[in-house]
Amino acid sequence: MEKNAKIYVAGHCGMVGSAIMRELKRQGYTNLITKTHKELDLCRQDAVEKFFAEEKPEYVFLAAAKVGGIAANKEALADFMYHNITLEMNVIHSAWQNGCKRLEFLGSSCIYPRMAPQPMSENCLLSGKLEKTNEAYALAKISGLKYCEFLNKQYKTDYISVMPTNLYGPKDNYHPLHSHVLPAFIRRFHKAKEEGLEEVTCWGDGSPLREFLYVDDLANLCVFLMNHYHGNETVNAGTGKELSIKELAELVAKVVGYRGKILWDTTKPNGTPRKLLDVSKALELGWKYKTELEDGIQLVYEDFLCNPIRAE
Repeated sequence: MEKNAKIYVAGHCGMVGSAIMRELKRQGYTNLITKTHKELDLCRQDAVEKFFAEEKPEYVFLAAAKVGGIAANKEALADFMYHNITLEMNVIHSAWQNGCKRLEFLGSSCIYPRMAPQPMSENCLLSGKLEKTNEAYALAKISGLKYCEFLNKQYKTDYISVMPTNLYGPKDNYHPLHSHVLPAFIRRFHKAKEEGLEEVTCWGDGSPLREFLYVDDLANLCVFLMNHYHGNETVNAGTGKELSIKELAELVAKVVGYRGKILWDTTKPNGTPRKLLDVSKALELGWKYKTELEDGIQLVYEDFLCNPIRAE
């Protein structure tokens, strides 16, 4: 990408989009286009078509999405599928119609089968059944990935897809029911510390294994791939390291400074037993993550404390 190229970051207010904006600015890109949801509803096809026809961005980072944890996904299956498929198709199709040079689609590791061989390589996509608790979101992300692939095959576009592992970082969602596990733990243990609670109860039995990537590391990879990767196969984004949810809870409690007991409610779902990405492709391309998990959690907790509205 040329430093003065017109670049549109869809979803720039969210955790991933804002990190991509920080990385682009850090690397000296100056011609960045953004629109808030109030300014441009990506689920409205007519509005998206008008925007692309007027702006004609040369490069697009598609980071906009409706996201949430296990509870949110279970409660709003139809909403997650509709909103994500609709906005993805609108943006990708309008980018193609208006001659966008390159588009990068951001997906999720939940696209891979529930019982996929570990670590999960890019070629295990659609080789088995999806995890039911986030099936709607996964199907939507698979649709976006496949649409990019089919445009490349039929119309010779140069669109790529990146599948991140579990992400965390500034501007995360700390909703008590609808957030992902790491920010949920930060909020829960912070509140327990503030209220002097002797114990905290977490969902499941703590056994599932998870991998976590700091969002600014993902943003660095996204810009790197836009400049250096051309291919129809998706690229996994992760650290190649995992820990149990129980170990994560203990680590977050340590960073937050909570010293009470951690209990587990085994009547609540665990989700997928293990989700570790095979990141060999990114390594072969010359990229590796920088932020270790404990350091990243410390950065996120500081961000949480600096934004009182998130801690309410």
